Amino acid sequence: REGRQVLFEGAQGAMLDVDHGTYPFVTSSNSTTGGAATGTGVSPRLLETIIGVAKAYTTRVGGGPFPTELKNEFGERLRKRGNEFGTTTGRPRRCGWFDVPAVRYAVEVAGINVVALTKLDVLSGEETVHVATGYRLRGRALDRPCFSWRDYDAVEPVYETLPGWNESLAKARSFADLPAAAKKYVARLEELIGVTIRWIGVGPSRDAVFEK
Repeated sequence: REGRQVLFEGAQGAMLDVDHGTYPFVTSSNSTTGGAATGTGVSPRLLETIIGVAKAYTTRVGGGPFPTELKNEFGERLRKRGNEFGTTTGRPRRCGWFDVPAVRYAVEVAGINVVALTKLDVLSGEETVHVATGYRLRGRALDRPCFSWRDYDAVEPVYETLPGWNESLAKARSFADLPAAAKKYVARLEELIGVTIRWIGVGPSRDAVFEK
């Protein structure tokens, strides 16, 4: 009423939502946008900008389906570079390539209209990077997660390969500072998820996040 803005932050990922996530491998509440309204008593009509925060790759803590998980040396490199360990428990996070169907699903159920892409710097130093653009389940093509966690656990990701970049992104403070391949990666993700990527993060400090 006073014309000021309030920011609500969800504590869990969209795929851990008790109703819309990979049940039973979920948290105990609604971690998508609807939870902000029910948890605070603020009408959903007053929620204007829905920001989806996504890493430039995918992570998950604990069990549950994870189609793009990398159970290899590169997955371990991502974990170490990105410091992917649970904030309170210290548990190592599972790491994998960017999962477009999962992000598109999160966009759909949460009503996301703008994205902040974080940890782009963690992918530096690779000759190529991969993006899961869809899945295959027993020979059938899918473009979204399965409602049955057992089916979802059985899917095979379909990958698109993009050129990587060797340059460090640590000093980048604008989109123009990024190498061409990193710009292409961001643009392709934006095209695939169908939502504008407004912010990019290239490090843990506040000034390492900039508008595109």
